[in-house]
Amino acid sequence: MADLVIVESPTKARTIKKFLSSKYKVVASQGHLIDLPRSKLGVDIENKFEPQYITIRGKGKILSELKSAGKKASRIFLAADPDREGEAICWHIGRALKMDFDQPCRVEFHEITKEAIKEAFKNPRLLDMNRVDAQQARRVLDRLVGYQISPLLWRKIRGGLSAGRVQSVAVRMICDREEEIERFVPEEYWSIEALLDPGTKKDRFKAQLERYKGKKVKPASREEAASIIGSVEKEPFTVEQVRRSERRRRPLPPFTTSSLQQEASSKLGFTSRKTMSVAQQLYEGISIGSKETVGLVTYIRTDSTRVADQAAEDARSLVKERFGQDFVPAKPPRYKSKKGAQEAHEAIRPTGISRAPEQVEKFLSKDQNRLYKLIWDRFVASQMSPALYDQVRVKVSVGDYTFKSVGSTLRFPGFLLVYSNNDQGEEVLLPDLEEGQNLELIELIPDQHFTQPPPRYNEASLIKTLEEKGIGRPSTYSPIIETIQSRGYVRKENKAFVPTDLGIVVVKMMLEFFPEVMDIDFTARLEKQLDDVEVGQLEWLTVLDEFYNGCLKERLAVADEKIEKVELEPEVSEETCPQCGKNLQFKHGRFGRFLACPSYPECKYTKKIVNDTGVSCPKDGGNLIERRSRKGRVFYGCSNYPECDFSLWNKPLSRKCSECGSIMVEAAPGKNKVARCSNKECPNSKAPAKEKVTAAKK
Repeated sequence: MADLVIVESPTKARTIKKFLSSKYKVVASQGHLIDLPRSKLGVDIENKFEPQYITIRGKGKILSELKSAGKKASRIFLAADPDREGEAICWHIGRALKMDFDQPCRVEFHEITKEAIKEAFKNPRLLDMNRVDAQQARRVLDRLVGYQISPLLWRKIRGGLSAGRVQSVAVRMICDREEEIERFVPEEYWSIEALLDPGTKKDRFKAQLERYKGKKVKPASREEAASIIGSVEKEPFTVEQVRRSERRRRPLPPFTTSSLQQEASSKLGFTSRKTMSVAQQLYEGISIGSKETVGLVTYIRTDSTRVADQAAEDARSLVKERFGQDFVPAKPPRYKSKKGAQEAHEAIRPTGISRAPEQVEKFLSKDQNRLYKLIWDRFVASQMSPALYDQVRVKVSVGDYTFKSVGSTLRFPGFLLVYSNNDQGEEVLLPDLEEGQNLELIELIPDQHFTQPPPRYNEASLIKTLEEKGIGRPSTYSPIIETIQSRGYVRKENKAFVPTDLGIVVVKMMLEFFPEVMDIDFTARLEKQLDDVEVGQLEWLTVLDEFYNGCLKERLAVADEKIEKVELEPEVSEETCPQCGKNLQFKHGRFGRFLACPSYPECKYTKKIVNDTGVSCPKDGGNLIERRSRKGRVFYGCSNYPECDFSLWNKPLSRKCSECGSIMVEAAPGKNKVARCSNKECPNSKAPAKEKVTAAKK
């Protein structure tokens, strides 16, 4: 009789099967089989919060097949992912199959490679009930909030809304940021720059006004700037101080789940959902030729920056071979994980450092390759020597004023050969200067500035802030972001989150009647309590009792009585319905905002909201507009489709190629965008043009 191995995913099952002998039969549960019912609360509050688990609709056949296979097996191994949710899946399946939990049955691995799988099966362990209880506590907490507050929103605001223990706090943060922006009053300030000559024109350099009588100075008006210029323009400029030093720039740690989501958003333009989907494919297994299927990266849900000793040594050997001994630090770097991180997990890294991106590229999709390269580069760089800069700081005195200039040159690139955040800045060379040296003033350059409001959250900054404040966990960020958009609480404008009127109303109501649920510190403390449950320091029922009987129960009773019905004013467009003449209203649906006639159901006219790039189609002169493929990918096509089928994957720009006259497009997503030609036969299509992107007018 074969041993039965149960994992969640069919892909994972196929990969693992190739590493095990015929003694093992590997099958997939295809995710959760048992959970709380969707149609009701599913928690017996009066009976110690007893969860009422049921077989998920449509999963009964799979569970029956597992039971049948289990009866024929000599042993059963449960090999779901190594986290709370995976432990809970194993527990549910084990109970359904009437397994003996006093026997080691849990197999845990953090990478899907032949060596890791074989080692894991040599050392099965007991099911960790602390992890199971932590996951149960999370599910019940989320049910108590979602299934008891959401009906209030349906009755008092409108149907289809939801409240969530973490999602509501995320919406609050976006609303709070919008209030900050609206309250922000710009303040004027000026900078003054001096162009100075030490004696040779080619060595001219610039210095910035910094201090007056030793205190920082920042002119607040044109008149103040002019007064300072008048005071110094005829005074002698003298080098007061020259300081030379070495600056080290250390590499960033390898990726955690949240830092991967942030970096993939910034560098690749991926949503958090897309990042996790592609990363899961890399983790579960990719066929890389010669009938070899292997997980290319370690487990992708982690908050630890720890790296296995052997993986660090392998990376150091590769760095030495590729770049030389100077690029290998004396000791493997150690990175501090955030407080409470699960150090049993590793950071996200390649399972085999020898599988370089260029070697596996032909076996991967475009998105898989881009994300794998990001992970591989970041990990290799994290094991390399720091970059070294020669830095010169110069103070220039003129009367009671001090100007400052900083020069920096890269002396040793270190890890920058492999990975950079594009924020190291350009090299600034300063001439050889000596203290007491007189300088000739060539020009004083005043410049007006205004303080800027805090930026709106985008996916990367929202995830970063949620993590910093201890709200939610890395695996929850992607569904949170998806939910708050699908519910219509926020929308995206230029990749940034803007709260809708609905979102603002819901947050205001929740703050008034459920202040604890909306409190950022309170939510973070709950997350800490769940961590304490996982390590056996706190009973999960104690967490539920304190939360429900300590605050939520009373709040629910008051809210149901005192919340008044809210009538949301519809957002009206200037466009009119071509069928009945009424002004169209903005609505929010499954695929985002759209326009609809207010006379529905009598008039069912709807219209998509078109994002016009302001660029004309080179084929028939129509407008190039933003569209989406069947899989949701953004592309740009002619507004006269289907008569005209012209389209581009990259965003078109409002200028033509100087070489061939074709449309220029954005070369890649990210901050430092560059332009290239859309004509693949043009030389400018290969190497991005040096000039920065000039955004097309909308």
